[in-house]
Amino acid sequence: MIFISKYIVPKGFVGLTLYPFIFLKNKTLKEDTTLINHERIHLKQQLELCILAFYLWYLIEWFIKILVYKNAFSAYKNISFEREAYLNENDLDYLTTRKNWAFINYL
Repeated sequence: MIFISKYIVPKGFVGLTLYPFIFLKNKTLKEDTTLINHERIHLKQQLELCILAFYLWYLIEWFIKILVYKNAFSAYKNISFEREAYLNENDLDYLTTRKNWAFINYL
């Protein structure tokens, strides 16, 4: 389910996925198939980790990556969940061929 909310999506970002919802900064982004695919990859990741564990893992990995990269945005871009989503967002068939727990390959 896709919602538009400029208040929920953090500054500097255009989308955010909080299972089972995808929030977009503005309605024109609903037509961005690459962005929607990216966010759907996150939905699959969240389901695999029973949602709560996904958010815990995401935060822990982000904090560790901040220590490594010494930059919050670089840390974000290198979180395994984000790496998988960014590297496969252009492949609109990715979710049909994706193996379970595929994000592990992006650690």
